[in-house]
Amino acid sequence: MKKKSLLLRLRTNGTYYIIGALLLLAGIPLYQLFVLIPAGYDSALADARTAHVTVYLAWIGSHSIPFIIYRALLVIAFVLLISFPFTLFRIIVAQEIMGQQENTEAGDDQTELADDALAATTEENQGEQEESTSADDMPAHAWRGKGFVIIAAWSGFFGLIAYILGTVASTFYLLFTSHGLPATATPSNFATLSTSLSLIANTAGVGLLALAMLFFGAVIARRGLSLWPGIWLALGYVALAVAALFSGSAVAAAVAPVASQATLSTPATLLFALWVLWFGVMLARLKPE
Repeated sequence: MKKKSLLLRLRTNGTYYIIGALLLLAGIPLYQLFVLIPAGYDSALADARTAHVTVYLAWIGSHSIPFIIYRALLVIAFVLLISFPFTLFRIIVAQEIMGQQENTEAGDDQTELADDALAATTEENQGEQEESTSADDMPAHAWRGKGFVIIAAWSGFFGLIAYILGTVASTFYLLFTSHGLPATATPSNFATLSTSLSLIANTAGVGLLALAMLFFGAVIARRGLSLWPGIWLALGYVALAVAALFSGSAVAAAVAPVASQATLSTPATLLFALWVLWFGVMLARLKPE
């Protein structure tokens, strides 16, 4: 029952990831193309990049509903992905445990040290097997010796949280600031606050996601085909590419918070969405052994 429950949870999560990825890949770009751009959003954003912030704020003030919908779609997409770091963490740990068990059964001489460590862990927990099994049917303390995966999981989780909170806060601030704004006025603290909120989402959030993708990809690639099927290994290598783009995007956001949102952030987000879609489809297609 526990394995069936875990399988159902993975499939459900996979469905969420597919929906979130499709929003990033198609839903939001189509909304920009057919709603925002005809309303002049791209021109207003271009003015904001050239220090004409009042034009951008005036556009938001006169198009509040389309702007709210756009930001809401963005937030919803990332909320749907909130569990992916720990889902991938569980898969990696489970795969590592299966690999250790297969090596133990085969009696491979090259894995004696790993087998001894596994045996020592088994002896340490002997007599407590019922208590030492988690709700996911995974041994307790299965994460031991997997520090990079733990860092990846928490980095990805906090990165998504930072991006979501930064985007929500930025949306409310822009709406509040643009409401009743005179045509030639800009709040004295606008640059400081808008930059800070941009850094939370596009530097802290994206930077933590970059770290997560780097460690996830490296852990999968390190073991290679000796542990992972080819499609999962390819997923790991693509994660490294996502990490590289996210890193560049985070650095660009720190240097130029407004301009960076339309340079590296767009290809980085699209590649990340493709990676998530790929991951979600594999989860949705999981079958019991």
